[in-house]
Amino acid sequence: MIDFSVITSCGECCVGCEKKCKGICPGCIESDGYVPEWAQSGSCKIHACAREHEVQFCGLCKEFPCEQLPQIISWNPNIIEHLSNLRDEYNKVKR
Repeated sequence: MIDFSVITSCGECCVGCEKKCKGICPGCIESDGYVPEWAQSGSCKIHACAREHEVQFCGLCKEFPCEQLPQIISWNPNIIEHLSNLRDEYNKVKR
């Protein structure tokens, strides 16, 4: 079973992340989206959008999947499927 308390806005899990374990990154959840990866823009756009829509992660948003998602989360070519699966699992757990 997935521990949704550690799922980030983009559907990742920072637990065990090398950057977090080495102290390079504080983690999106802990830093409210202000991580080194997004230092130039101030904060993670995905995190900010999820907070604006009052959801934990994109898959729970009423606008999911939005047009900008594949461009913003370019590192995961299967992001829509990944977030859809997370949403489905979340809905099973939260019933």
